Amino acid sequence: MTATLTIRWLWLLPEARRALESRELAVILRCYRTLTGLSQAAMGELLGYDPSYVSLLERRQRTTAKIGDPSGRSGDRPALTDADIARNLATYRDQVAPFFDFTRADFRHNSSWLSEVRLPELIEILAQVPVSMSLQREDFRTRLEQGHGLSTAEFIYSVVMAINSVKIEADIELGGVDQLLNMQMGRKVMEITDQKPQLVATMPLIEGTDGTGKKMSKSMGNYIALSATPEDIFGKVMSIPDRLVSPYLRAWTEWSDAEIDAVNARVDKGTLHPMDLKKVLAGEAVAALHGVETAMSARAAFTAQYSRRAFGDIDTLPVVDTASTGETVGAVLARVLEFTPSVSAARRIAKQNGLRIVIETAGGQEAVILAEDDVQRPLSEAVDKALSSSGQPTEETEVYLKAGRKVARIERSTQ
Repeated sequence: MTATLTIRWLWLLPEARRALESRELAVILRCYRTLTGLSQAAMGELLGYDPSYVSLLERRQRTTAKIGDPSGRSGDRPALTDADIARNLATYRDQVAPFFDFTRADFRHNSSWLSEVRLPELIEILAQVPVSMSLQREDFRTRLEQGHGLSTAEFIYSVVMAINSVKIEADIELGGVDQLLNMQMGRKVMEITDQKPQLVATMPLIEGTDGTGKKMSKSMGNYIALSATPEDIFGKVMSIPDRLVSPYLRAWTEWSDAEIDAVNARVDKGTLHPMDLKKVLAGEAVAALHGVETAMSARAAFTAQYSRRAFGDIDTLPVVDTASTGETVGAVLARVLEFTPSVSAARRIAKQNGLRIVIETAGGQEAVILAEDDVQRPLSEAVDKALSSSGQPTEETEVYLKAGRKVARIERSTQ
């Protein structure tokens, strides 16, 4: 897997595009020094965190992690300490091990060369880099226009990143499309230092699992961690909106465009259920990290759990007590159960008829769909309303809150 790379670039320099069209780029990636950066800003890498995982790793950040990549940020970022970086790195290598053959790829801290850069060398480079290159960044312009902070360290971040390319004499740099200006700076600084500019290739950012259109990120809670269990990865993929299946297949798998178009056509014709295709995607994601057998086990566990008619048979469900919380349904989902990243996300689930109170008796289950307005209703009130509309005897029932494919048992004890 480390010797090949599925190319789905959104943007390529002309020379890289010509190499791809002539089928030469795969050979270039195997034979040349390829640079792809992975941030240490937060613990637990995630699917989609860096679109160029399936590549050769030639560097690892430490010095630039202290500054933090400002791409897409609306405010200035606090610097990380060495302890912060060490903590974030502790499990990193194990998490990305499925994607790299570390007998053939270098695992480096860029502090090993950046800490040796002397002030005269840095000033000589900065003197030849026009300020306009950094001000091309829309996020920087927006922050300045709105009066938000922009530190000098952030302003020269792309130059410091570019020195990485110079020091390792990179032939190719891979990354997300949000890194395009950073990587173009790499080419500029390599020219300044009389090196042949690296090729640059970018890939689209991956949309988050909540379907809001925002990119996958820890801060939004719309991600799938590489360190998650196989069952959790499978379940989270199964909870994504149907429209994300196709872009995720393109981003996470080695399926060809023709293969993806073919299954989408079957879904459109009604010969393939979207849920079945989503199971295939979930299996692909788990298999990439843990192997095919584990993926099959995760699928079997998912099917066994969600095909049951009785949630009462599942002893691992979280429990929320209506007597101990006066929170609304949305607040319970977002802050108590953490089923959704926000109340707004809970409202979107309700809008798609995915939010339900499930009433379970010895005779089976009855689901009461909660409307979008019910998200702002106190949970206890929503439960009482559901029980009343169902006509079920309250003493002989178990009640569950179901958001998408996540389920919690509701304890109706009295205060």
